[in-house]
Amino acid sequence: MDDVRRRLATEREVARERLASLTGDHESIVAASLDTNADDEHDPEGATIAFERSQIGALVRQVQHHLAEIDAAEARVGAGTYGTCERCGAPVGTARLDALPAARWCISCASRRDCGA
Repeated sequence: MDDVRRRLATEREVARERLASLTGDHESIVAASLDTNADDEHDPEGATIAFERSQIGALVRQVQHHLAEIDAAEARVGAGTYGTCERCGAPVGTARLDALPAARWCISCASRRDCGA
């Protein structure tokens, strides 16, 4: 399990770096818009500024969700349930965990979940 903990720690570090970068990008966009008289609703460039802020906000939320998933995976490691599907109890699978270290579900259950099951 030490290898799993290291992989999750690496995932966390990469996600934190991404979050810091996105936060810096957002702050730059906000600062740049403060220096102008851009009116998002009426200025032709305003729509672009609003879109960029919205896009970065969505990416920030995505990274925050990934960090929460890493926390949950670390809790499963501690509980001894890491690598076990939360839905059916089958093994998640080594290849899936290699690709997505925070995976909660086996491929079969993840496919059903994506389809609304």
